[in-house]
Amino acid sequence: MMFNVDFKQWLKAAAIRAVKTCAQTAIATIGTSAAMGDVNWMLVGSASLLAATLSVLTSIAGLPEVPEKNNCLEEE
Repeated sequence: MMFNVDFKQWLKAAAIRAVKTCAQTAIATIGTSAAMGDVNWMLVGSASLLAATLSVLTSIAGLPEVPEKNNCLEEE
C-alpha cells in the first residue's frame, strides 16, 4: 500500500515513470502521424498528457523501485 513507502521517494519514481511514458507516447504518436504525412501536435500533446496521467495513477498501486517500509517499530 502507498502509505507504507517514503512519499518523496515514491513521488520521484512516479514522476520519472510518467515523464518516460509521456516521451514514449509522443514518439509513437509523432511516428505514426509522420508516416501519414502530417503531425497533429494537439493529438500528440493530449495523448502524451493522458499517458502520463495514467502512469501516475498506475503507480499508486505500487512501484517496484520504492521499497515498502516495515510496519514494525525500529530501534533507534
